[in-house]
Amino acid sequence: MAESTACPAFQLGIPRYDQSRFYGRLRHFLDVIDPRTLFVSESRLNECMKLLDDFKHGTLPPGVTNGQLWDAQKIKQAIIHPDTGEKIFMPFRMSGYVPFGTPIVVGLLLPNQTLGSTVFWQWLNQSHNACVNFSNRNATKPTPASRFVQGYLGAVTSAVSIAVGLNVMIQKAQRFSPATRLLVQRFIPFPAVAGANICNVGLMRHNELAEGIDVLDGNGNVVGSSKIAAKHALIETALTRVVLPMPIMVFPPMIMAFLEKLPLLQTHRRLVLPVHSLVCLVAFGLSLPVAISLFPQMSQIEVSQLEPEIAKATDSKVVTYNKGL
Repeated sequence: MAESTACPAFQLGIPRYDQSRFYGRLRHFLDVIDPRTLFVSESRLNECMKLLDDFKHGTLPPGVTNGQLWDAQKIKQAIIHPDTGEKIFMPFRMSGYVPFGTPIVVGLLLPNQTLGSTVFWQWLNQSHNACVNFSNRNATKPTPASRFVQGYLGAVTSAVSIAVGLNVMIQKAQRFSPATRLLVQRFIPFPAVAGANICNVGLMRHNELAEGIDVLDGNGNVVGSSKIAAKHALIETALTRVVLPMPIMVFPPMIMAFLEKLPLLQTHRRLVLPVHSLVCLVAFGLSLPVAISLFPQMSQIEVSQLEPEIAKATDSKVVTYNKGL
């Protein structure tokens, strides 16, 4: 009785929390990005998938609780791509985004960047983002390797160009004092990363716009392939990629500018980098679930907004599509 109160009845393929509300999506994506799932063994993953398969076919062994089933689905969703059914490479899972991305964020926000270091950190950041975007895309249609390479080169080029251009402008701004110039340089990564993130999503997932993505009726049946739904998916994902770096790139420089004036860090300069890393980790860890919770992963759209052939293929008023992450 206690479990039924705390844990709802399990539904296969359905999120545990209400996805029509932001708080429900936040709870859901906190499960998706839980870094503990990075340490799940192959045998444990197989156990979870077997448990879910047994539930699907009505052959669950006695004594299995709703909590165990929700945990099994959480582990599967964190590791297995919903469209391909294949494991996502650990650094490119959403659960690995913060652990593997924080060192890059620290590098992006280091003060007194040279041209070479700016290019390096922007290249590394967009390389990581490109792989994350590709690994968590809607994969109902195959994507040629050439599209990945084109998108990757375009994303990296845009990021480096924006960052280097802004740095050059600031360095030539004679009216800024050295202290002001240093502070402004610390904020340069945000417009560079935000602008490049939009390019990254668009270029890495351009194939979806060209080929369309599958849309499903209420029973989970594919009723057609829609370029309009693909456009909605990319816009929603791009917006999350603009919101995501906002707290990461804005708050740590402000916080560090304050902390570096404290006697402790003035006296022990070796603590600056560890403190900076911790501030970035906290900012990243808080901003990621908030950003990706702006829209549900399985988004809905009215059939009347889609292509006429899809409207003719189904009696449903609303269809669902995988937005990707």
